[in-house]
Amino acid sequence: MPKVIFEKLAFNIKDKKKPVESDKNTYLGLEHLDPGTFTVSRFNTEGAPKGEKLVMKKGDILFGKRRAYQRKVAIAPFDGIFSAHGMVLRPNTRYMDPAFFPFFIRSNQFLDTAISISVGSLSPTVNWKDLKDIEFFIPTLQEQGRLAKILWAIEKYVEDARATLSLCDDLIKSRFVEMFGLIEDTSKGFARRQWKDVVFIISGKDHKAVSGSGPYAVYGTGGRMDSAREYLCDEHTLIMGRKGTIDKPYLAPEKCWIVDTAFGIVPKAGLITPCYLFYYACQLDFSKLNKSTTLPSTTKDDLYKLWINLPPIIEQKQFESFVCEIDKLKFAYWINSRFRRNDMPSQRHRYL
Repeated sequence: MPKVIFEKLAFNIKDKKKPVESDKNTYLGLEHLDPGTFTVSRFNTEGAPKGEKLVMKKGDILFGKRRAYQRKVAIAPFDGIFSAHGMVLRPNTRYMDPAFFPFFIRSNQFLDTAISISVGSLSPTVNWKDLKDIEFFIPTLQEQGRLAKILWAIEKYVEDARATLSLCDDLIKSRFVEMFGLIEDTSKGFARRQWKDVVFIISGKDHKAVSGSGPYAVYGTGGRMDSAREYLCDEHTLIMGRKGTIDKPYLAPEKCWIVDTAFGIVPKAGLITPCYLFYYACQLDFSKLNKSTTLPSTTKDDLYKLWINLPPIIEQKQFESFVCEIDKLKFAYWINSRFRRNDMPSQRHRYL
């Protein structure tokens, strides 16, 4: 298997454009890319982006060069513009089969290398001048074509499986609305209480760091993490962001430590179940609590002032039982699909 420098494998497209209003519908930022999939399923919902952006063509490979450890690689779904914090890459067909190229960019060989050469502490970034001369092992064009057929068949299977798991999540959301209505709906006559009456809020920043997490995982606002140890929470604690990501609730499936930029929200016994609280919180727009013009942030007081509909606890437990049954199906499907570990259903509750 020959080694080839990256500059011969791919063209780094540097064409730029200053966006106008009409570009708002064809702009992709790094926030619209998800790790583990080439498909872009989230799009710009705001006005025209500011600052120069990279010009992309449908089929180009979009690589998040900023914070490459997030492993964001996607295929451009249309002609448009892409974040300047990414790279727009096209294969050099002399060395690279276009059908194989996306899998090479998403490979551990490429991404681990890109991460290792990233520079900067707060937002480590891959520079083209550092990447272009690195040598990579590359299969022959004939072998690339053979591998591409296999890899695309696997990719289709995985995407179909993800769609099935997404339908399970939609079923849970529909069941929630059927039983409890929308969060603004008061027609069902449920009592309304403020969060201060039904939950305790633990803040990682209120507690001293410890030297190690021991047998327990570490969770932040986006789920499980690899570093930082702050405050130990019980399983089924609702994790919320205090700074940074404040609008993505996460239900911890195990006893865990939370980082100092997170809140742990613990339901008061007999009033509210973790499962009901989680799905209720998923419908709230926490970005409305943000008072910062730089890094999004919120406070305990902000959260304590929120209101929540409070159905009878027996109905909340009925909903929890329904979620558990769907959860079993999702987990069984995940096992049978032989997904990679980081593709495991992210909202698995482990009430089982």
